[in-house]
Amino acid sequence: GFPRTVAQAEALDKECHIDTVIDLDVPFETIKCRLTARWIHPASGRVYNLEFSPPKVQGIDDITGEPLVQRDDDKPETVSKRLQAYDAQTKPVLEYYRKKGLLKSFSGTETNKIWPHVYAFLQTKLPDVSQKDAANPR
Repeated sequence: GFPRTVAQAEALDKECHIDTVIDLDVPFETIKCRLTARWIHPASGRVYNLEFSPPKVQGIDDITGEPLVQRDDDKPETVSKRLQAYDAQTKPVLEYYRKKGLLKSFSGTETNKIWPHVYAFLQTKLPDVSQKDAANPR
């Protein structure tokens, strides 16, 4: 997400009015497991996840039979570095918005369990959000 640093948050504040910041608080281990289980078919962009949306044959695209690859960004060592960078650079942004009274955090590990709480909160901020949108989280 954006902003990723306090300096970016301060610059954003000068450009537009921010009245709510949502923090999805997911344990790093959950994030690491999900990202490192992600494999793609480069030609089509199809994404597979070994945990919850695996290919029919491990390492092979379901449609073309071509090999799947793991993006460099999804390799365990890269994910660990990204999470360390997040901890160092982005966590202070949460504190910045917390001090301003704008931060609302939602903790969990599953989209289907977090989303209803996020949606209910957003209804208090954006009451015109349709019910159709509630059924289709993005």
